Amino acid sequence: MSDRPFGVLFVCTGNICRSPMAEAVLRHRLDGGDLDLLVDSAGTSAEEEGNPPDRRARLVLERRGYRMPARVARPVRRGDFANFDLILPATRAHARHLLRLQPRRSPAEVRLLMEFAEAPPCIDIPDPWYGDIPDYEYALDLIEQAVEGLLVEIRRRLAG
Repeated sequence: MSDRPFGVLFVCTGNICRSPMAEAVLRHRLDGGDLDLLVDSAGTSAEEEGNPPDRRARLVLERRGYRMPARVARPVRRGDFANFDLILPATRAHARHLLRLQPRRSPAEVRLLMEFAEAPPCIDIPDPWYGDIPDYEYALDLIEQAVEGLLVEIRRRLAG
């Protein structure tokens, strides 16, 4: 077992919408709880590097009682595959990108975030960037479903 906490990295394209939203939801669900996890998010692209999360993502999070972590966008780094146990892309295209980037002997497991939802209506979380508030709300609906199942899986893994 590692000396660091169990690590979860959420990944989307630019790290300004879906992945920081997922990070915020998981951090909120962990607040004051029994799990000590390393939680972060990143993007498959460096195009948004250094930019804050999208204002629409922050708005829908705040409306549901979540706080967006103080962060700026960053791309996935090769070192992430050593620092995180689960790397959870928003889409199959992100997963393919990550699997090409992943070092051969990496212990990290790349799994689609929606795999953890109990009855997912889709496997890819649509990118809300080109839409408006309802698109961000739908993405957040999907993320919330997946994070519930993710917590069950993490507890199972850490228990035994």
